[in-house]
Amino acid sequence: MNSTIELLKSHRSIRKFKPDAISDETLQELVLAGQAASSSSFIQAYSIIDITDQTLRNGLMECASNQAYVGSAPRFLVFCADNSRLIGNAVKAGLSPDAGYAEQLLNSSIDAALVAQNILIAAESLGLGGVYIGALRNNPERVIELLSLPKHVYPLFGMCLGYPDQDPGLKPRLPLNAVLHSNGYQADRYSEHSNAYDKTTRDYYIERTNGDVSEAWSEQMAKRLSKESRPTLMKSLNGQGFNTR
Repeated sequence: MNSTIELLKSHRSIRKFKPDAISDETLQELVLAGQAASSSSFIQAYSIIDITDQTLRNGLMECASNQAYVGSAPRFLVFCADNSRLIGNAVKAGLSPDAGYAEQLLNSSIDAALVAQNILIAAESLGLGGVYIGALRNNPERVIELLSLPKHVYPLFGMCLGYPDQDPGLKPRLPLNAVLHSNGYQADRYSEHSNAYDKTTRDYYIERTNGDVSEAWSEQMAKRLSKESRPTLMKSLNGQGFNTR
């Protein structure tokens, strides 16, 4: 179709990187590209923390289930929902701000995600690769402590960036008809394609893991949703002044 669409469709998560450094100048350009993303009501309620201190890296790696690439990738960024600037501006204006509403959590989280995706796409356009690290939310209280995050700032996810030292295959997405609806939600869209997609994903995992993993997508998702995930999130969000009402 065109080079931009082909780049987007070729995305793969990269977890093994060459030792080549990413310059500060390149990182700054990537973040500027990230800032060009849309922002709800122009609130720009996010912050990005570039982690260069190895001790901090190691601590964050422990928080993220000891994923080794968190400690070794040429760059590791932490994306935060950040309402602190908004609170500060309101206080200066003599107002009584309240950033605890669920809508503000959604706005800041969406803002951060849009910025992060812009950064990753920009990085891939330069021959870099990366992977998101949602596992930072396994221990958000420790991440908050390590990064000295003030109230109204919350760690959402990390991102490893570097020059790829692997060539993983494309992970098969849901069929288009399962996610693209017309004039309302059509509940039977996925069921029409579930068996075929399960076979596709099962074959993918068998090939990728040499048979160590053979579960289809629906089996994986059923297990994921049948157990409690990150049970301390609400407490830590509330503690940072998010989602209190």
